[in-house]
Amino acid sequence: MNILEMLSLILLGYMLKRIIKSERFFYILRRLVNEVLFALFVFGNVASKDLSYLLKIKIVFLYVFLVIGISLSASFLYSKLFVKDRKWKGALMVLSSYPNTAALGFPIASLFLDDITPAILYSTTNSLIILPIVTFVAAHYSTGGASIRKSFKKALRFPPTVANLLALTLVIAGIRLPGWFINPIKTIGWTNIPLLLVYFGSRISLGKFSVRKLIEVATFRSLIPFVFVYATLHGYPREIFYAILVESSMPPAIAANAILAQYDLKAEEAISVTFVWTLIVIAFFSILAWRW
Repeated sequence: MNILEMLSLILLGYMLKRIIKSERFFYILRRLVNEVLFALFVFGNVASKDLSYLLKIKIVFLYVFLVIGISLSASFLYSKLFVKDRKWKGALMVLSSYPNTAALGFPIASLFLDDITPAILYSTTNSLIILPIVTFVAAHYSTGGASIRKSFKKALRFPPTVANLLALTLVIAGIRLPGWFINPIKTIGWTNIPLLLVYFGSRISLGKFSVRKLIEVATFRSLIPFVFVYATLHGYPREIFYAILVESSMPPAIAANAILAQYDLKAEEAISVTFVWTLIVIAFFSILAWRW
């Protein structure tokens, strides 16, 4: 899926919202995308890997951990010191640590690279790690200060998290599922991406857009990772450098906003900020690729 196709699906969702007045249609769409197709997407992509695959990633694998750690810890400290709204604290941490590495990251990486395999490795590794983390964060901040145990239980009620943990267990245990079983799951799961973009477009409303929140999300999700990767990886082989630079700097994932909606954490504000920052990131990397 290229950038124009992605923007077209977002526009389609926006137009459907204006045509279809019943909110029930979009409620069903959200449940289908969040709890069924997203779970199949995660399970199919993670369970199809093996442990040797994970061990081969090396520096890409390392930088996934580093970027998640930097973005999550920086947004946590900032939120603790400067954000009073508990729900926005949780939303900011989710948006800051969950990048759009596939639907947007792959097309942008292809602007710099003929072979985007390292970008795919980054995205796949990121999906292995980040989903349980952000689901727990969202569940914890949506409960108004519930215990860690209760937040963990709430996170486990989200089907994609269960699918991710189950798939990881299979990979670590060395259990390979047959192609006749896993391939249909992957095929059906991939329909999650276009439908998720449509749902995202249907939620866009700039009525609750906040410049301050845009700056916060942009700083922790893209600017800090961009500077960190540029400073520490500049001079590495082009395919490694640009793959990690692009993927680590992507705006929040569309799925991050769907998770916030699932847990009632400032989803409208998050979607408006994500939409605006996505357009800015597309423009920035397009100009960067043209000049470099």
